[in-house]
Amino acid sequence: MKTKINYIIYTLLLVVISWGVSFGQAVKAGSTKVSGSLVNDQGKPLDYASVSIIKATDSTVVKGALSNDNGVYSFEKIPAGKYLIKASVVGYAKAISQPFTVTENSATIEVPVLNLQPGTNTALKTVTITATKPLIERKIDRTVMNVENSVLAAGNTAMEILAKAPGVTVDKDDNISLKGKQGVTVMINDKLTYLSAAQLATLLRSTDGNTIKSIEIITNPSAKYDAAGNSGIINIKLKKNTQSGTNGSLTAGTAKGQYWRDNTSLNLNHKDGNLNVFGTLSRGDNRRGHDLLLDRITDSAGHKTYFNQQSMMPESNHYNNYRLGADYDLTPKHTIGFVVSGYSNSGTSDNDTHTLIGRQPNVADTLLHTASTIHQTYKNFALNLNDRYKIDTSGQELSIDLDYSKFRNYTNAYYKTDYFYPNGSLVRNPQTLFNQTPSNITIYTGKFDYAKPLTKTIKLEVGAKFSSVKTDNDLRAQIDTNGSVVNDVGRSNRFIYQENIQAGYINLNKQFKKTSIQVGVRAENTQSNGNLVGSTPVKRSYLNFFPSAFINHTINDKNEVSLSYSRRIDRPGYDDLNPFIYYLDPYTFNKGNAFLNPQYTQNFEFNYTYNKTVNVSLGYNRTTNAITELILTEGKKTFQTNANLQTQTGYNANINTPFTITKWWEGNVNVTAFYLGFKSDSLAGYNFRDGQWAYQARTTQTFKFAGARLEVMGDYQSALTYGIYKIRPRYSVDMGISKSFMDKKFNVKLACDDIFNIRRNNLSSNALNNSFTIRQHNDTRVGRLTLTYNFGNNSIQVREHRSGADDEKGRVKGNN
Repeated sequence: MKTKINYIIYTLLLVVISWGVSFGQAVKAGSTKVSGSLVNDQGKPLDYASVSIIKATDSTVVKGALSNDNGVYSFEKIPAGKYLIKASVVGYAKAISQPFTVTENSATIEVPVLNLQPGTNTALKTVTITATKPLIERKIDRTVMNVENSVLAAGNTAMEILAKAPGVTVDKDDNISLKGKQGVTVMINDKLTYLSAAQLATLLRSTDGNTIKSIEIITNPSAKYDAAGNSGIINIKLKKNTQSGTNGSLTAGTAKGQYWRDNTSLNLNHKDGNLNVFGTLSRGDNRRGHDLLLDRITDSAGHKTYFNQQSMMPESNHYNNYRLGADYDLTPKHTIGFVVSGYSNSGTSDNDTHTLIGRQPNVADTLLHTASTIHQTYKNFALNLNDRYKIDTSGQELSIDLDYSKFRNYTNAYYKTDYFYPNGSLVRNPQTLFNQTPSNITIYTGKFDYAKPLTKTIKLEVGAKFSSVKTDNDLRAQIDTNGSVVNDVGRSNRFIYQENIQAGYINLNKQFKKTSIQVGVRAENTQSNGNLVGSTPVKRSYLNFFPSAFINHTINDKNEVSLSYSRRIDRPGYDDLNPFIYYLDPYTFNKGNAFLNPQYTQNFEFNYTYNKTVNVSLGYNRTTNAITELILTEGKKTFQTNANLQTQTGYNANINTPFTITKWWEGNVNVTAFYLGFKSDSLAGYNFRDGQWAYQARTTQTFKFAGARLEVMGDYQSALTYGIYKIRPRYSVDMGISKSFMDKKFNVKLACDDIFNIRRNNLSSNALNNSFTIRQHNDTRVGRLTLTYNFGNNSIQVREHRSGADDEKGRVKGNN
């Protein structure tokens, strides 16, 4: 009797884990019942056997069950797809059925009888469930890149991994674009980062790839999500413990490009009864090279000046990140939790710039040498409190999140410029500048989401959110005058920006037999105040409505189509609004624009999915007041800033398909073609029109042999036009191999990015009275060695009753 109870306990855990996995896969509920029976070698029924229904494509567990006294098992509400049945019981070898297909029209599926043969091992051993997901998964509303299965994640940062995701491009300044469009909203574990582009880049560059579970790409979000981001949402999912007991992993890696790099991380998890505690510590040193060549011509009052500039800009970054959280089940329906996270990072750039200036091409009248050292520190503390309450069994639920984030950044910069004649004699005394820039950002947010099924086919979602953001940037500048350092009032300033947003949304979803429709609207009321101390504040207050609509229709078990629409907004980044001036040399600098307006985008997208794997999408978008990066001239000086264009129009077509050639060779192909057109009747005093068709192709090949995985990834982006820039083609090939030892506890990964060292970021412009060419080479060819050791108790344990919190957490993750 005790043995039978043990069987039941272990099998109940299989049921709980399989439910969690199935909801984590965001599987669409179906109405088909799958049943069958088990017998032993003598034809007698096998009772209390563990039975799982798994996906035939990737062996992911969908649901688990026990066979009854007659050896019969059954599964309810199985969605369309191809499946296998796996059965096991102590004393017998595992048995797996032949593949079978569930269609939308299937009412019941009867699986042929499974015969389990006696096994040689009768002792109950540690139960381990392993689900191998493909690198790229296409779901109805998003594309998922399963990072934890990819050897290319080894030793990479989140930014480097993101650059490999389908349709994603990271440019020379770490700006992220999706299907050719900038303005992407980046979330981490379904939560907004509230960071500027520069701060987000710093965070992603200092996030260890081994802590990432998956990257979700949502091109057309519903009204439930914030309206920010005209090209959609990228949601980075970090790993979280799902097993009982105490376990963890230790990762150490080293890499070599132009310079050596290293990274280490520790993940610890503990789950006991109602309590689940998880934490991550990671640190690393990342030094990379960056070479820039800039040729430009300025025209001042009809007199042309030619500049040839060469800069070596190596950068060293050190990061220390932490994350600690806990969930506690107050009741089977009620879970509360918290997450504390933060980082303490630092970086140093030592720039060496040589500039030749002349009145004729290739003839220098003056030579400049600017040496600069920029040291930056970034500190962050963030606290999240969350409450999830499953009100009843019909699917009615309520969730509440409260967030607080504090960022403290500090920049200390030194610039020294020497001026020479071609013969080496001094033109004038050297110029020495100093900058100190303390920056503080404080963020408060609170939101709630409520869902209630009104009928079996109609679901209502409502929610509200409040956010308050305050940034305080203080530029304190000095200049060396005849050996005496004095304050430089002309370059010093303080910029304080305050923004409050109140938002609410409503979604209504209706399910028909083969069609689902969702309509919603989000309202956001914004108040902002940009105050450059000593000048007139720039105040704004505006209320906007953001409708969205989705229609999904299943033609048959292999063909599915969907159509979606949404309206979105992009508010200027904090750095873009800040009118600070950042120098590369006395003739080259960057400054913000306090008068930038938000941009608004209408998005339309059509999707066709074949056999749940091949996806084709067509999209159209139109943006008004498009925020665009510009390079402008003031006399002989050239500076980079941002401005609003009148309109930006985009068309895109994308096809993404996985393929399997043999059992040991599979892969994925992603091709995107897009057109970007730009129009402005008055841009810096010019009538501007430009646009171009472009395409991006990426393929991943995975080879399995001798217990190892080899991945090869190649990508190509054609020449394209973005605003005033003509960007030249970019291409590269990455490769990685991994193998596990010691019963999969120890893993070795060896990878190389840009193995042929051919990835470049080159661009030019002849618009707005500009004439310049930029050639850049970052430190992209990097070899990596990463070692990971998994330790602790990974055995599956369970309480004698099933917690409803697993269903709740699964629905929250999959509820979009």
